[in-house]
Amino acid sequence: MIKRSFLTLIFLLLCCKMNAQELISPSYGFSHSKTAYITLADGTEINGTIKDIDRDKGLIEYIKLQDGTGKKHKLKPKDIKFMYLPPSGLDNLGKKMSFASNFKKWNDQKLNEDFLNQGYAYFETADVKVKKKDSKLLMQLLNPTFSKEFKVYCDPYAKQTTSLGVGGVKFLGGDLKSYYVAKKDSPAFLLKKKDYKKEFVPLWGSCDKVISEYKEIIWTDLVKHIITYSECVDPS
Repeated sequence: MIKRSFLTLIFLLLCCKMNAQELISPSYGFSHSKTAYITLADGTEINGTIKDIDRDKGLIEYIKLQDGTGKKHKLKPKDIKFMYLPPSGLDNLGKKMSFASNFKKWNDQKLNEDFLNQGYAYFETADVKVKKKDSKLLMQLLNPTFSKEFKVYCDPYAKQTTSLGVGGVKFLGGDLKSYYVAKKDSPAFLLKKKDYKKEFVPLWGSCDKVISEYKEIIWTDLVKHIITYSECVDPS
């Protein structure tokens, strides 16, 4: 009875965490049996199974895909406009649960809600500022349901805050300490937890509501700041 009650408590805590979580956790491993959907820079669509993904400094350098006809493709970031990759194993389940709710008001309309609700990770080619140089990189979007005005991308090297969990499953803490972020069509840049107070006004200063409502600058309120900022930019 005690064990059952303990497991029930863990389940409830997990549900609260998932329902409250607005930024999805990044996917690092991908299925080699389920279909991946890739749209090239010229608009051509390629569907197939992943054969290999090569990374350089944590970012995708190229992806090998075999389509339904058996043809193999080796694609670099510059060749790809966006893509949906199927996460492997239990990671896929977590993404499904995170996307149980409907799209929010400030989503990017081009995104495929069905793929996201199935747990697919969405990547797009974006301009990213790395050491004062702009580069085009394939970036994993972590806020697809409210990314119209402000985008949050995965930092492959992000560290995490201390977490609490049972059996390898986290239900408290474990927040990422850095993301790549971008306003609208501006280049993304690396935003770190330790620098957030310094970057707060440059990021949100154009929205009086963010500045006035959030006197205490808290890293884990980033999602609230983004949504409030989106209300300023698109109040309709």
